[in-house]
Amino acid sequence: MFTARLLPLSLAALLAHSATVQAADQAMPTLSPPAPTLTPDAVAIPPAPSVAGSAFILMDFETGDVLAENKADERMPMASLTKMMTSYVIASEIKAGRISDEDMVEISPNAWAKNLKESSLMFVEVGKTVKARDLHLGIIIQSGNDASIAMAEHVGGTESGFADLMNAHAKRLGMTNTHYVNATGLDSEEHYSTARDLAILARALIRDFPEEYTIYSQKEFSFNGIKQYNRNQLLWDTTMAVDGVKTGHTSKAGYCLVSSATKEGMRQIAVLMGTASELMRKQESKKLLNYGFRYYENVSPVKAGETLHSQRIYMGDKDELAMGVLSEVKITIPTAKRKNMTANFQVDPGLTAPVAKGQTVGKIFIQIDGKDYRQLPLVALEDIAEGGLMSRAFDWLRLKFQSLSQ
Repeated sequence: MFTARLLPLSLAALLAHSATVQAADQAMPTLSPPAPTLTPDAVAIPPAPSVAGSAFILMDFETGDVLAENKADERMPMASLTKMMTSYVIASEIKAGRISDEDMVEISPNAWAKNLKESSLMFVEVGKTVKARDLHLGIIIQSGNDASIAMAEHVGGTESGFADLMNAHAKRLGMTNTHYVNATGLDSEEHYSTARDLAILARALIRDFPEEYTIYSQKEFSFNGIKQYNRNQLLWDTTMAVDGVKTGHTSKAGYCLVSSATKEGMRQIAVLMGTASELMRKQESKKLLNYGFRYYENVSPVKAGETLHSQRIYMGDKDELAMGVLSEVKITIPTAKRKNMTANFQVDPGLTAPVAKGQTVGKIFIQIDGKDYRQLPLVALEDIAEGGLMSRAFDWLRLKFQSLSQ
């Protein structure tokens, strides 16, 4: 095992000065899975603020690390947060070329305002045709249930057929505690999600459809002479760079908000469910976002392509194998703990050629204050082909002698 303290200089230099070698096959500690939830006890930072709501989660967009959560896996009604997936499916269909923003969509009686009492509406008229782009804006900005049903029927034939598409995307994205039965978010026992799943969806929406996501920052939209405003009050908050995502409210769900903001190169996603008012969901979401930006940062503990360790390899056309990571890996850590971050390395015992570039040959263990935080794969940085017959014979003898001497 190799141990090095990660300071603001290259990890390779640190290893050259402070690495210590132990048996490669020593037992290693069991680490938390990727994207862990950081606990105040583990990293000695202030706990997450007290939040008034049924459930919440705070997630870093780039790393997927969870910075704070409460009841994040409890299934709950999601109200119009549903329309994030409605929009995601529409964007997917446009990208696949199956529909177009320019499509003219006929409004069926199912989308009639009279059938959607006490709903958010775009106020489309039955029997008229409306451009898909306008309906999509009405879904995101005005949270129109009528627009959602109209587009669901245009894409899926029926709203239930569209819900099947929503569930297929949810499964693909790993939203394991979510089920859709409609495109609007109107309450139903079989229509539910969790704070964690909604954060996963928000992250996918921002990542997969960045142009689509810009719509979520628009503060108003006018259709048919009626101007309506985005209900996400954080868009008007000049102290934060909030650019989304979606509000929701029903009598069962309470007031909900999925928000996202950026600061100094970081983007965070907050999901808050089941608050008592519009003002409360704004204030409590702002608490979460401020907490994340104040106390956390993203760092790259290892550099892509940098040799972290060279290991003797047998049966190959080279004697040593360079190891590291091929692509940059970022993790979210408490800002005050950067200087306390260390890395341990475990190399798989008995490495023999051939070895392919990118092949996993061990593990990298990231720790903070000596406590396990993240595990990364240690990979080969080069190809090593099988050696000639004579060199392989000598290596076989060496390995045989080593095994007998142990």
